[in-house]
Amino acid sequence: MNPCDIPCATTQSATEPDAPLPPDVARICQLLQKTPLFHVLAPRELARLAHGVRELKVPKGEILFHRGDPCVGFHLILGGQIKLAFISPEGNEKVVEILRPGQSFGEAVMFMDKPYVVMAQALTEASLLHIAKAVVFDEMARDPLFSRQIVAGLAQRLHHLMADVESYSLRSGRDRVVGYLLGEKDIAGAMPAENGRVTVRLPTAKGTIASRLNLTQEHFSRILNELSTARLIEVEGRSIHIPDLERLRQSLA
Repeated sequence: MNPCDIPCATTQSATEPDAPLPPDVARICQLLQKTPLFHVLAPRELARLAHGVRELKVPKGEILFHRGDPCVGFHLILGGQIKLAFISPEGNEKVVEILRPGQSFGEAVMFMDKPYVVMAQALTEASLLHIAKAVVFDEMARDPLFSRQIVAGLAQRLHHLMADVESYSLRSGRDRVVGYLLGEKDIAGAMPAENGRVTVRLPTAKGTIASRLNLTQEHFSRILNELSTARLIEVEGRSIHIPDLERLRQSLA
């Protein structure tokens, strides 16, 4: 991991709106301004926050933290993909989430003042911001709007986890895979060709996606084969071609 540490400011002038910011701090402000969580903040507020932010460049496969490590802030993804997972004592892995640019993680643990309960690993080369707990708490105490933004982010994460529980409990493995493919199509913004054909590129290894869907890799592959036999999809490595998007959507139970 190659953190680009931003030195903490000790003078009030650094946070004045008309005062020139150090180049590194100005860059962090620009990065924060582009993210959904912080885009509503004014320049003065961004400057205060930026002094507690580190920019991280993480190579593929790098582990950001292990279960049990202390949490001193939370991460915001600028580029790449991050996997959150449980690891059993036997070394088996259960993927909890696959996170993408614009998403954040670690806020809940930060507020509980407890160590991490999962591990985080870069599935691809990734660019992140680490926002220190101290500056988050200071800004929440100062700005009710910022507090609402943080609470809204946590509520959205809870809603997403509840949807996962519903899916694992009530939907078949086949429907989970079809729903995932349709969701990937929406995330990628893939538009059907004139004949209705769409291609979805799986963002990571099939085993990782299977674990995310609470399936074994064998079960996931078997479902892909069944969908392929039914001519609902065509599998070409990590590329999934959907000949008729509406037909695949209607196949959901």
